[in-house]
Amino acid sequence: MLPLDFILFLQIIIFLFITPGTPRIVIISYSMNYGVKNCIWTAFGDITANLIQATLVIFVIGTLLSDNPNFLNFFKWLGVIYLIYLAYDVYKTSPKDINSKIISTKSIFSFFKDGFLVAGTSPKAWLFFPLIFPQFIDFNGNYVIQFIILITTYIVLDFLSLIAYAMLAQKLITWIKANPKTINTISASVLILIALIIIATQQY
Repeated sequence: MLPLDFILFLQIIIFLFITPGTPRIVIISYSMNYGVKNCIWTAFGDITANLIQATLVIFVIGTLLSDNPNFLNFFKWLGVIYLIYLAYDVYKTSPKDINSKIISTKSIFSFFKDGFLVAGTSPKAWLFFPLIFPQFIDFNGNYVIQFIILITTYIVLDFLSLIAYAMLAQKLITWIKANPKTINTISASVLILIALIIIATQQY
């Protein structure tokens, strides 16, 4: 049983992952300073934090959402507001935030810890999982299977996108400096479009 609006879910997370937010900025910086191989551990830290966040959200509030459709509708509108906020945040993000400071050495645990803490303490992640993630799960059905499909899709695509950023760091930085607003404008526009689709199609 596929989750609700699985294609829409894919669209949302893909555009989130191609947006140069904090985890991607960290990956770009680490790729330049330490190499792609070490970035793998940072990416593992990131997806581990996301897995914990999603698990806590779904299995703590899942019954509450099932028994209170009005509460889910409330989350829908909070999610729409969050997407609009995220679009604004993406649009105003500047490549100057990239940290190019070189540190001579770091342990594998340190790379993992950095990725875990960046994702685990990110307000955006803690907003995404309770506000957006549950909207694609039918809590009246087998929501465990739906959760497994959604979170597996999320962490696999997240991990691959982080490694892709690491591998293309040099070219990406050059392109962003030459076109500082293009990717941000496109991503922000798509996020707003997705918010409008949610308003029009998801009713509770």
